Amino acid sequence: MLEAFSVVGGSVLTLFLLMSAGFLFGRLGLLSGETLSQVSRILLYVVTPSIMITSFEVERTPASQGQLVSALAAMTGVYVVYMLLSQLLFPREGEEHRGILRFAAVYGNAGFMGLPLIQSALGQEAMMAAVVGLAVFNTVTWTQGRALMGGRRELSLKKLALNPGILGFAAGLLLFFTGWRLPGPVDAAVGYLGSMNTPLAMVVIGGQMAQADLRKVFATRKLYLASAVKLLGIPLITALVLLPFRIDPVIYVTAVILAGCPTAGATSLFAQSMGRDAALAAQQVTLSTLLCLATLPAAAVLAQLLANL
Repeated sequence: MLEAFSVVGGSVLTLFLLMSAGFLFGRLGLLSGETLSQVSRILLYVVTPSIMITSFEVERTPASQGQLVSALAAMTGVYVVYMLLSQLLFPREGEEHRGILRFAAVYGNAGFMGLPLIQSALGQEAMMAAVVGLAVFNTVTWTQGRALMGGRRELSLKKLALNPGILGFAAGLLLFFTGWRLPGPVDAAVGYLGSMNTPLAMVVIGGQMAQADLRKVFATRKLYLASAVKLLGIPLITALVLLPFRIDPVIYVTAVILAGCPTAGATSLFAQSMGRDAALAAQQVTLSTLLCLATLPAAAVLAQLLANL
């Protein structure tokens, strides 16, 4: 148990140090809001699809195919639970804030925080399951998530179909099931692009935190409640929902770690694009990211203990 906590805790500490560098760059004026937005687009449109493609460049065997199917079933199942749960949260909040808090409490930073942590703590073996989780996350947030925050009028199947995460997942599946491989130089370039995810994503998160009003972040009580649901309730529910199915331990631990990730950065992006309270959304992302430094190792250790029962 102590060893598992040390491994995940060390990985989280490494990510925290990278975020600290981004925070420092932001405070020193080396990272502007425009720069952060541009780097975020590079991460979303280039780096994340590259990770998805390289993660599926493995030999298709009965074992790997079974892992893919199991991961897809597990991730889809837990996101259905999240969608149902989201409808019950914060019933007394006004319309302007209710959707933001509901979204923030169930949808985590699977791409920028989840993938680097899983790659660091669990290794390449877990990346297929992590990428499947990211694909399900993208599908759900661009449908139910957008409707949750902005109403049914915000549903956009076109934006879902053209989402870079979905396109990268589709390309990865094509390579996996056909056995095709990218030409050597292209494959190497895609691999290098994918390897940029951890440092770039953490620096961006740190830079975004540097722009937040930390006094308001720590003074708003409802943000603590949303963070408690996201960082404690969601991973615990995920662990208990999946436990009876006795799925592959790697998939199980990956699912719980993804569930324990802090509030997704998409919360503030969606809030801003829909005319909601983007400041509140950004404060929630910041608070949950800070608090996850303590809760994520605990969630990972719990998952590993339960997976080995």
